[in-house]
Amino acid sequence: MFISAGDAKMNQEIISIKGMHCKSCVKLIESRLGLLDGIEEVKVNLVNDEAEIKFDSDKVSLEKIKSEICALGYSIGDKKENKLKNGRKGFLQGLIYGLIPHIGCIAFIIGSILGVTVLMKFFRPLLMNRYFFHILIGVSLGFATLSSVLYLKKNGLLSLPGIKKKWKYLSVMFGSTISINLLLFMLIFPLLANVSIGPSSITGAAVGVAGERGINSLIKLKIDIPCPGHAPLISQELKTIKGVTGIKFSFPNYFEVTYNSAETSKQDMLSLDVFESYKATVISESIADQEVQEENNQEENNPPASGSCCGGGGICESESESSCGCGG
Repeated sequence: MFISAGDAKMNQEIISIKGMHCKSCVKLIESRLGLLDGIEEVKVNLVNDEAEIKFDSDKVSLEKIKSEICALGYSIGDKKENKLKNGRKGFLQGLIYGLIPHIGCIAFIIGSILGVTVLMKFFRPLLMNRYFFHILIGVSLGFATLSSVLYLKKNGLLSLPGIKKKWKYLSVMFGSTISINLLLFMLIFPLLANVSIGPSSITGAAVGVAGERGINSLIKLKIDIPCPGHAPLISQELKTIKGVTGIKFSFPNYFEVTYNSAETSKQDMLSLDVFESYKATVISESIADQEVQEENNQEENNPPASGSCCGGGGICESESESSCGCGG
Protein backbone atom coordinates (compact mmCIF):
# COMPACT_ATOMS: atom_id res chain seq x y z
CA MET A 1 0.00 0.00 0.00
CA PHE A 2 1.38 3.41 -1.00
CA ILE A 3 0.66 6.63 0.87
CA SER A 4 1.59 9.93 -0.74
CA ALA A 5 3.40 12.32 1.60
CA GLY A 6 5.06 15.07 -0.45
CA ASP A 7 7.98 13.65 -2.43
CA ALA A 8 8.35 10.63 -0.09
CA LYS A 9 6.86 7.33 -1.06
CA MET A 10 5.28 6.09 2.15
CA ASN A 11 4.32 2.43 2.32
CA GLN A 12 2.02 0.80 4.85
CA GLU A 13 2.39 -2.92 5.45
CA ILE A 14 0.96 -5.41 7.96
CA ILE A 15 3.54 -8.09 8.84
CA SER A 16 2.62 -11.33 10.65
CA ILE A 17 5.08 -11.94 13.48
CA LYS A 18 5.32 -15.28 15.28
CA GLY A 19 7.05 -15.88 18.58
CA MET A 20 5.71 -12.95 20.60
CA HIS A 21 4.38 -13.94 24.02
CA CYS A 22 4.29 -10.80 26.21
CA LYS A 23 4.29 -7.01 26.24
CA SER A 24 8.06 -6.93 26.41
CA CYS A 25 8.16 -8.49 22.96
CA VAL A 26 5.93 -5.70 21.65
CA LYS A 27 8.14 -2.95 23.09
CA LEU A 28 11.31 -4.62 21.83
CA ILE A 29 10.06 -4.85 18.24
CA GLU A 30 8.62 -1.33 18.21
CA SER A 31 11.79 0.23 19.63
CA ARG A 32 14.11 -1.72 17.32
CA LEU A 33 12.17 -0.91 14.14
CA GLY A 34 11.77 2.70 15.26
CA LEU A 35 15.54 3.13 15.05
CA LEU A 36 15.60 2.33 11.34
CA ASP A 37 15.90 5.27 8.99
CA GLY A 38 12.71 5.63 6.99
CA ILE A 39 10.31 4.15 9.56
CA GLU A 40 7.42 6.53 10.13
CA GLU A 41 5.24 4.51 12.56
CA VAL A 42 5.16 1.02 14.10
CA LYS A 43 2.19 -0.52 15.90
CA VAL A 44 2.56 -4.10 17.12
CA ASN A 45 -0.61 -6.02 18.00
CA LEU A 46 0.11 -8.89 20.38
CA VAL A 47 -3.40 -10.34 20.16
CA ASN A 48 -3.28 -10.67 16.39
CA ASP A 49 0.46 -11.44 16.19
CA GLU A 50 1.08 -8.70 13.67
CA ALA A 51 2.73 -5.34 13.19
CA GLU A 52 1.39 -2.40 11.19
CA ILE A 53 4.30 -0.42 9.76
CA LYS A 54 4.47 2.86 7.84
CA PHE A 55 7.83 3.45 6.11
CA ASP A 56 9.58 5.30 3.30
CA SER A 57 10.43 2.69 0.68
CA ASP A 58 13.18 4.93 -0.70
CA LYS A 59 15.07 4.72 2.60
CA VAL A 60 14.26 1.24 3.92
CA SER A 61 12.97 -1.90 2.24
CA LEU A 62 10.35 -4.35 3.47
CA GLU A 63 12.98 -7.10 3.40
CA LYS A 64 15.21 -5.04 5.71
CA ILE A 65 12.35 -4.60 8.17
CA LYS A 66 11.62 -8.32 8.20
CA SER A 67 15.29 -9.17 8.67
CA GLU A 68 15.44 -6.88 11.73
CA ILE A 69 12.44 -8.67 13.22
CA CYS A 70 14.06 -12.05 12.63
CA ALA A 71 17.32 -10.77 14.14
CA LEU A 72 15.43 -10.20 17.41
CA GLY A 73 14.57 -13.90 17.56
CA TYR A 74 11.09 -13.78 16.06
CA SER A 75 9.91 -15.30 12.83
CA ILE A 76 7.46 -14.66 10.07
CA GLY A 77 4.84 -17.44 10.13
CA ASP A 78 6.53 -20.05 12.40
CA LYS A 79 4.54 -20.84 15.58
CA LYS A 80 6.55 -23.78 16.91
CA GLU A 81 8.95 -21.80 19.08
CA ASN A 82 6.15 -19.80 20.67
CA LYS A 83 4.21 -22.98 21.51
CA LEU A 84 7.21 -24.55 23.16
CA LYS A 85 7.97 -21.45 25.26
CA ASN A 86 4.37 -21.05 26.39
CA GLY A 87 4.07 -24.75 27.11
CA ARG A 88 7.19 -24.82 29.30
CA LYS A 89 6.23 -21.63 31.13
CA GLY A 90 2.66 -22.80 31.69
CA PHE A 91 3.80 -26.16 33.02
CA LEU A 92 6.33 -24.66 35.45
CA GLN A 93 3.80 -22.14 36.77
CA GLY A 94 1.16 -24.83 37.07
CA LEU A 95 3.63 -26.98 38.99
CA ILE A 96 4.37 -24.14 41.40
CA TYR A 97 0.72 -23.23 41.99
CA GLY A 98 -0.13 -26.90 42.42
CA LEU A 99 2.52 -27.49 45.08
CA ILE A 100 2.57 -24.29 47.14
CA PRO A 101 -0.84 -24.81 48.85
CA HIS A 102 0.13 -28.37 49.79
CA ILE A 103 3.37 -27.58 51.59
CA GLY A 104 1.61 -28.30 54.89
CA CYS A 105 0.43 -31.73 53.77
CA ILE A 106 3.83 -32.62 52.44
CA ALA A 107 5.40 -31.53 55.72
CA PHE A 108 2.91 -33.70 57.63
CA ILE A 109 3.78 -36.74 55.53
CA ILE A 110 7.51 -36.13 55.96
CA GLY A 111 6.93 -35.75 59.66
CA SER A 112 4.96 -38.99 59.83
CA ILE A 113 7.70 -40.84 57.94
CA LEU A 114 10.56 -39.46 60.02
CA GLY A 115 8.63 -39.47 63.28
CA VAL A 116 8.76 -35.69 63.82
CA THR A 117 6.09 -35.45 66.50
CA VAL A 118 5.95 -31.65 66.56
CA LEU A 119 5.07 -31.45 62.86
CA MET A 120 2.42 -34.14 63.14
CA LYS A 121 0.74 -32.43 66.10
CA PHE A 122 0.82 -29.07 64.31
CA PHE A 123 -0.84 -30.27 61.10
CA ARG A 124 -3.20 -32.80 62.68
CA PRO A 125 -6.01 -30.24 63.33
CA LEU A 126 -5.90 -29.23 59.66
CA LEU A 127 -6.13 -32.80 58.42
CA MET A 128 -9.01 -33.46 60.80
CA ASN A 129 -11.10 -31.11 58.64
CA ARG A 130 -13.11 -33.22 56.18
CA TYR A 131 -12.89 -30.52 53.53
CA PHE A 132 -9.20 -29.74 53.97
CA PHE A 133 -8.13 -31.16 50.60
CA HIS A 134 -11.11 -29.58 48.84
CA ILE A 135 -9.97 -26.23 50.22
CA LEU A 136 -6.41 -26.86 49.03
CA ILE A 137 -7.62 -27.65 45.52
CA GLY A 138 -9.60 -24.40 45.51
CA VAL A 139 -6.58 -22.44 46.76
CA SER A 140 -4.25 -23.92 44.14
CA LEU A 141 -6.73 -23.15 41.35
CA GLY A 142 -7.12 -19.66 42.81
CA PHE A 143 -3.35 -19.13 42.60
CA ALA A 144 -3.36 -20.29 38.99
CA THR A 145 -6.30 -18.01 38.12
CA LEU A 146 -4.74 -14.96 39.76
CA SER A 147 -1.45 -15.59 37.99
CA SER A 148 -3.20 -15.98 34.63
CA VAL A 149 -5.18 -12.76 35.07
CA LEU A 150 -2.05 -10.80 36.02
CA TYR A 151 -0.15 -12.29 33.09
CA LEU A 152 -2.87 -11.42 30.58
CA LYS A 153 -3.37 -7.94 32.02
CA LYS A 154 0.34 -7.18 32.04
CA ASN A 155 0.62 -8.07 28.37
CA GLY A 156 -2.59 -6.37 27.26
CA LEU A 157 -4.35 -9.67 26.62
CA LEU A 158 -7.06 -9.52 29.28
CA SER A 159 -9.87 -9.86 26.76
CA LEU A 160 -11.72 -12.59 24.94
CA PRO A 161 -9.40 -12.38 21.92
CA GLY A 162 -6.40 -12.43 24.26
CA ILE A 163 -7.71 -15.53 26.05
CA LYS A 164 -8.28 -17.22 22.71
CA LYS A 165 -4.72 -16.38 21.71
CA LYS A 166 -3.29 -17.81 24.92
CA TRP A 167 -5.67 -20.78 25.32
CA LYS A 168 -2.84 -23.28 25.06
CA TYR A 169 -0.83 -21.49 27.74
CA LEU A 170 -3.89 -21.38 30.01
CA SER A 171 -4.70 -25.03 29.31
CA VAL A 172 -1.22 -26.11 30.31
CA MET A 173 -1.35 -23.91 33.42
CA PHE A 174 -4.65 -25.24 34.77
CA GLY A 175 -4.06 -28.77 33.48
CA SER A 176 -0.75 -29.06 35.33
CA THR A 177 -2.28 -27.59 38.51
CA ILE A 178 -5.12 -30.13 38.49
CA SER A 179 -2.68 -32.95 37.67
CA ILE A 180 -0.51 -32.07 40.67
CA ASN A 181 -3.55 -32.24 42.95
CA LEU A 182 -4.64 -35.62 41.61
CA LEU A 183 -1.10 -36.98 41.81
CA LEU A 184 -0.74 -35.96 45.45
CA PHE A 185 -4.18 -37.03 46.68
CA MET A 186 -4.68 -40.19 44.63
CA LEU A 187 -1.18 -41.63 44.41
CA ILE A 188 1.60 -40.15 46.54
CA PHE A 189 -0.33 -39.71 49.81
CA PRO A 190 -1.94 -43.20 49.68
CA LEU A 191 1.46 -44.78 48.95
CA LEU A 192 3.12 -42.91 51.80
CA ALA A 193 0.38 -44.09 54.17
CA ASN A 194 2.08 -47.51 54.00
CA VAL A 195 5.63 -46.17 54.26
CA SER A 196 7.53 -45.31 57.39
CA ILE A 197 11.14 -45.46 58.50
CA GLY A 198 12.79 -45.47 61.89
CA PRO A 199 13.20 -47.99 64.71
CA SER A 200 9.68 -47.47 66.08
CA SER A 201 7.96 -47.88 62.74
CA ILE A 202 5.12 -50.37 62.40
CA THR A 203 3.43 -49.11 59.26
CA GLY A 204 3.57 -51.54 56.37
CA ALA A 205 2.16 -54.88 55.34
CA ALA A 206 0.08 -56.48 58.07
CA VAL A 207 1.66 -59.73 59.19
CA GLY A 208 0.78 -62.04 62.04
CA VAL A 209 3.62 -62.36 64.51
CA ALA A 210 3.32 -63.92 67.93
CA GLY A 211 3.92 -61.48 70.74
CA GLU A 212 5.30 -62.23 74.17
CA ARG A 213 1.86 -62.30 75.80
CA GLY A 214 -0.54 -62.79 72.92
CA ILE A 215 -1.04 -63.66 69.29
CA ASN A 216 -1.65 -61.02 66.66
CA SER A 217 -5.21 -60.56 65.44
CA LEU A 218 -6.36 -58.93 62.23
CA ILE A 219 -9.17 -56.46 61.67
CA LYS A 220 -10.22 -54.77 58.42
CA LEU A 221 -11.76 -51.32 58.68
CA LYS A 222 -13.58 -49.16 56.17
CA ILE A 223 -12.99 -45.50 57.05
CA ASP A 224 -15.28 -42.73 55.83
CA ILE A 225 -12.49 -40.46 54.54
CA PRO A 226 -13.46 -38.00 51.78
CA CYS A 227 -10.38 -38.87 49.70
CA PRO A 228 -7.32 -41.15 49.91
CA GLY A 229 -5.25 -38.12 50.88
CA HIS A 230 -6.41 -38.57 54.49
CA ALA A 231 -4.89 -42.07 54.66
CA PRO A 232 -1.61 -40.96 56.35
CA LEU A 233 -3.64 -39.31 59.13
CA ILE A 234 -5.58 -42.52 59.86
CA SER A 235 -2.42 -44.64 59.79
CA GLN A 236 -0.63 -42.22 62.09
CA GLU A 237 -3.48 -42.23 64.60
CA LEU A 238 -3.65 -46.03 64.67
CA LYS A 239 0.10 -46.19 65.26
CA THR A 240 -0.35 -44.37 68.57
CA ILE A 241 -2.08 -47.41 70.08
CA LYS A 242 0.21 -49.73 71.99
CA GLY A 243 -0.21 -53.23 70.66
CA VAL A 244 -0.87 -52.30 67.03
CA THR A 245 1.84 -54.13 65.07
CA GLY A 246 0.92 -53.50 61.44
CA ILE A 247 -1.18 -51.19 59.26
CA LYS A 248 -1.89 -51.62 55.56
CA PHE A 249 -3.91 -49.09 53.56
CA SER A 250 -5.78 -50.19 50.43
CA PHE A 251 -7.41 -47.82 47.94
CA PRO A 252 -9.75 -46.07 48.40
CA ASN A 253 -10.50 -46.24 52.16
CA TYR A 254 -9.67 -49.67 53.61
CA PHE A 255 -7.24 -50.35 56.46
CA GLU A 256 -6.01 -53.76 57.63
CA VAL A 257 -4.74 -53.52 61.20
CA THR A 258 -2.73 -56.24 62.91
CA TYR A 259 -2.64 -56.01 66.68
CA ASN A 260 -1.61 -57.96 69.78
CA SER A 261 -4.87 -59.09 71.37
CA ALA A 262 -3.23 -59.21 74.81
CA GLU A 263 -2.30 -55.50 74.68
CA THR A 264 -5.20 -53.86 72.84
CA SER A 265 -8.59 -54.55 71.34
CA LYS A 266 -10.98 -53.52 68.62
CA GLN A 267 -12.75 -51.23 71.05
CA ASP A 268 -9.51 -49.38 71.81
CA MET A 269 -8.97 -48.67 68.14
CA LEU A 270 -12.53 -47.60 67.42
CA SER A 271 -12.47 -45.21 70.37
CA LEU A 272 -9.83 -42.99 68.75
CA ASP A 273 -10.83 -39.33 68.35
CA VAL A 274 -10.16 -39.47 64.63
CA PHE A 275 -13.08 -41.84 64.15
CA GLU A 276 -15.46 -39.23 65.50
CA SER A 277 -14.76 -37.22 62.34
CA TYR A 278 -14.22 -40.19 60.04
CA LYS A 279 -16.56 -43.04 60.86
CA ALA A 280 -15.00 -46.51 60.98
CA THR A 281 -16.89 -49.66 60.00
CA VAL A 282 -15.58 -53.15 60.75
CA ILE A 283 -15.57 -55.19 57.53
CA SER A 284 -14.01 -58.36 58.91
CA GLU A 285 -11.92 -59.54 61.83
CA SER A 286 -9.87 -62.54 62.83
CA ILE A 287 -9.23 -62.72 66.57
CA ALA A 288 -6.58 -65.03 67.93
CA ASP A 289 -7.67 -65.69 71.54
CA GLN A 290 -4.69 -66.91 73.53
CA GLU A 291 -6.75 -67.72 76.59
CA VAL A 292 -8.91 -70.17 74.64
CA GLN A 293 -5.83 -71.78 73.19
CA GLU A 294 -4.16 -72.06 76.60
CA GLU A 295 -7.32 -73.61 78.03
CA ASN A 296 -7.44 -76.17 75.24
CA ASN A 297 -3.77 -76.97 75.73
CA GLN A 298 -4.31 -77.39 79.47
CA GLU A 299 -7.19 -79.79 78.90
CA GLU A 300 -5.04 -81.86 76.55
CA ASN A 301 -2.13 -82.03 78.99
CA ASN A 302 -4.27 -82.56 82.13
CA PRO A 303 -7.26 -84.92 81.54
CA PRO A 304 -10.29 -84.49 83.86
CA ALA A 305 -10.05 -86.19 87.31
CA SER A 306 -13.49 -87.84 87.04
CA GLY A 307 -13.15 -91.51 86.14
CA SER A 308 -9.41 -91.44 86.51
CA CYS A 309 -9.50 -93.84 89.46
CA CYS A 310 -12.13 -96.19 88.06
CA GLY A 311 -12.62 -98.48 85.14
CA GLY A 312 -10.08 -99.95 82.83
CA GLY A 313 -8.05 -101.37 85.69
CA GLY A 314 -7.65 -97.99 87.36
CA ILE A 315 -6.19 -98.00 90.83
CA CYS A 316 -7.99 -96.18 93.64
CA GLU A 317 -5.53 -94.37 95.87
CA SER A 318 -8.09 -93.96 98.72
CA GLU A 319 -8.07 -96.24 101.74
CA SER A 320 -11.55 -97.54 100.98
CA GLU A 321 -13.09 -98.16 97.60
CA SER A 322 -16.36 -96.61 98.70
CA SER A 323 -14.65 -93.29 99.28
CA CYS A 324 -13.62 -93.03 95.64
CA GLY A 325 -17.07 -93.99 94.36
CA CYS A 326 -16.04 -97.18 92.60
CA GLY A 327 -18.47 -100.00 92.58
CA GLY A 328 -17.58 -103.46 94.18
